[in-house]
Amino acid sequence: MHEFLINNRAELIERCKAKVALRPPRAATPEQLKNGIPLFLEQLTRTLQAESEGERGESLRISGASGGGSTSAVSEMGLSATAHGKQLLELGYSVDEVVHGYGDLCQAISDMAVERDAPFLVDEFRTLNRCLDNAIAEAVTEFSTLRDVATARRFSEEANERHGFLLHELRNSLHTATLALTALETGKLPIAGATGGVLRRSLVALTSLVKHALDEVRVAAALSDDKEVFSLASFLADAGSAALLDANARGCSFVVRNTIDPDIEIKGDRQLLLGAVMNLAQNAFKFTRPGTEVLLNAHASGDGMVSIDVEDRCGGLPPGVAEVMFTPFVRRHGDKSGLGLGLSIARQNVEAVGGTLTVRDLPGQGCVFTIRLPRYQGEVVPGKTPAPASS
Repeated sequence: MHEFLINNRAELIERCKAKVALRPPRAATPEQLKNGIPLFLEQLTRTLQAESEGERGESLRISGASGGGSTSAVSEMGLSATAHGKQLLELGYSVDEVVHGYGDLCQAISDMAVERDAPFLVDEFRTLNRCLDNAIAEAVTEFSTLRDVATARRFSEEANERHGFLLHELRNSLHTATLALTALETGKLPIAGATGGVLRRSLVALTSLVKHALDEVRVAAALSDDKEVFSLASFLADAGSAALLDANARGCSFVVRNTIDPDIEIKGDRQLLLGAVMNLAQNAFKFTRPGTEVLLNAHASGDGMVSIDVEDRCGGLPPGVAEVMFTPFVRRHGDKSGLGLGLSIARQNVEAVGGTLTVRDLPGQGCVFTIRLPRYQGEVVPGKTPAPASS
């Protein structure tokens, strides 16, 4: 058989390539696949030649013992099949395709032997099957191991992101509650006033976050969808009161332009949306330049949408920053505080209530983060015209 393989090596490889071409194409280079079928064919040929010459030890050194075992792990064929399995994973192959590649060569050898009336000895077929078995086992083992490692790493990263999300939101709500309590104590303010309301809402947010965390543990699900209809003007006032405490603590100038029509309403998870606005405000307070101010504003447009803007005076964004600043664990250059999750969480919260969050650069001045949401038009009643979308 080894002479048959030597004489027909090029055609056997071409037949294998033709079979592979019938499956989904992969962007593999000759260098990437050098440990694949061509090298296996060369090792199979040398194994058969060694056995025909009575050199059993050399045969095992090249291709390993039957059934694998300790010698298979250090054989030439085992090492190259291991490298081949790694390359196939990097190219996006499935485990089935790993096995099919070796099966294609076995089928090509069998077909050509029949076509050319080239009988093989039973022992030669046994050697062929042993080599295929060892090579497939090593390639699949390496493929599966690396795939499992990659999967575990991805799950770990996702878990870290979820935990970071929870800790970030807990920290924000606790920070706001602490500021409110300090303001109540030092200013001897009434608990029933606006600052007391901020403290109550912060405690509600903490309770909600813990509840969501427990829900995720119990059912491994995302945050629940607690939709309610609420006034945009009222929401902006509450967000402004909460953000003002943080602004005062940081020595930042903060202005809320609340001129929105009180009849304009939105529907969604109010707490998620408030968390998004607070994250945007805290980001603005962190980066806005001394002596400037952060603006919070809202307005309605004629397309049935409402917008909430948070504008800072950070001096503008460096090239390329706008494209990555919503990515988890990415922080602006020079920022050593936080986890780099604030903007990512803000976008997740906004998208969870059916909106979008974008950023617009103001070169040399700052940037504007805009939340856009559908305006709530009320329940559709047959025969009744919906309220106009514009303010």
